[in-house]
Amino acid sequence: MSLSQLARAIAESPTIRLNEKARLLKEDGQPVIHLGAGEPKSKIPIDAVIAASAKLTTADVRYTPTDGIPSLKKAIIKYTEENYDKGVAPENVLVSGGAKQALDVVLTTLLNQQDEVIILAPYWVSYPEMVKMKYGIPIIVTPEDGRFHPRIQDIEAKISSYTKAIIINSPNNPSGLVYNEKFIAEVIELCERKGIYIIMDDIYHRLVFDGYTFTSCYKYSKAELDTSKLIVVNGVSKAYAMTGFRIGWVVAAKSIVDVMINVQAQTTSCPAMVSQAAAVGALNGIQSGVEALRVFLQNNKKVMMQELSAFEGVRIEEPGGTFYCFPDFSAYSKNSNALSELLLEKAMVVTVPGSEFGMEGHLRLSYCGTVKSIKQGIERIKWALDPNSPNEIYIGDRRMVRDWK
Repeated sequence: MSLSQLARAIAESPTIRLNEKARLLKEDGQPVIHLGAGEPKSKIPIDAVIAASAKLTTADVRYTPTDGIPSLKKAIIKYTEENYDKGVAPENVLVSGGAKQALDVVLTTLLNQQDEVIILAPYWVSYPEMVKMKYGIPIIVTPEDGRFHPRIQDIEAKISSYTKAIIINSPNNPSGLVYNEKFIAEVIELCERKGIYIIMDDIYHRLVFDGYTFTSCYKYSKAELDTSKLIVVNGVSKAYAMTGFRIGWVVAAKSIVDVMINVQAQTTSCPAMVSQAAAVGALNGIQSGVEALRVFLQNNKKVMMQELSAFEGVRIEEPGGTFYCFPDFSAYSKNSNALSELLLEKAMVVTVPGSEFGMEGHLRLSYCGTVKSIKQGIERIKWALDPNSPNEIYIGDRRMVRDWK
């Protein structure tokens, strides 16, 4: 059987693979602790539940307009005004089946074969593969100082005549870093000067902590929206804990959205009606759940930092947002894939290898679970890796002895 070279070249998603392994272990009764999760565990907003239920009880769930139902586009316009201080029109908005699909439609719309997209390391695992699936070339920019914050001169050095776009994700998955306002201003100025598309992945923008603030990209854009190459991707998955509803959106110039509508029409036709109704409920409803989730994550982050700070040999930069941190475990192993497999096999802890995010030796750890799971998870990791830690530990109801180096 002959399969496409492109499809065979696309890497497996490590988060999905590890989630599946963890699921199978849990089904087998194993005491797995999941520190790799990419979704909050809080309940979805009651307004979303009510709105989805109301639509279902009509028994009239049909196709919708390709670009989204008018009530949801109206809610997104309001959301953009309140969170970005930017007025947009319905023709500037496209609703998709999750922010991931929204980004995919953006890339399909923008890229020609061999076009280059600048991606800042550490990056979300899917960015490079999504670019490759459009026959584009991902160009990775890694900070020279080994830290997480990119420098504008490093980006400018990577720009070529083939550069079509740059993807900015702040707060950042996997590091939790919030890019500073000066950097956002510099990137927008550079891209507008060079005629490069700026794709802002803002899916975590409301989950910031400890005095950090989100910088609206529109604050520094000098172009009018309908002539701008600034594209904003967002959705309800993270801040509203609605990962399963798969609703995201794009705000961009009408000329870009018009083409995106054609792309989406020929692929998925439209987002699901019930999910769109739920998103309307979430965006228009009581917003206290978002703040409750933010405070919960901020407290969990402090617990995670406390536990990691007592872990000799681990270097960590404290995150300013999201629900991830990205500690450096290279003192124990420079092969993060092997390290992640070891921790799952020996300690029953799920982590995500840093190599998938463009930085070897790191592991992405999530703190969106319980305080108990954070403390026990780090205790198990320390037992598995640190020869100075106690040689025995209970994992579930089993006494385990560290018998490897």
